[in-house]
Amino acid sequence: MATNRSIPLCIIFSLLTCGIYGLYWFVKLTDELNSNASTKTAGGGTALVFTILTCGIYGIYWYYKQGQKVDEISGNTGGNTGILYLILGFIGLGIVPYCLMQSELNRIA
Repeated sequence: MATNRSIPLCIIFSLLTCGIYGLYWFVKLTDELNSNASTKTAGGGTALVFTILTCGIYGIYWYYKQGQKVDEISGNTGGNTGILYLILGFIGLGIVPYCLMQSELNRIA
């Protein structure tokens, strides 16, 4: 089940808490996308630990896999959302995929 979250508030909370809310948001996005897609990956807490232990390398893989889940949920067969998220993450705009994922989850909530 997806929770409807205000994207601007999530961004503001992430900035005000120096990224701590962003970590919570990461976990919730992972868990909610896992519960709504048939493709399952590591849970939110596990994904966060893997990202920290690999100094962000798992996070790059995470962007790609979450994009594939968004394509699956939205019915976008042959979509390249994972690649878009990957590119945005590489160029330092990592919060944009969070917003796009949350937008999709808000749509189905």
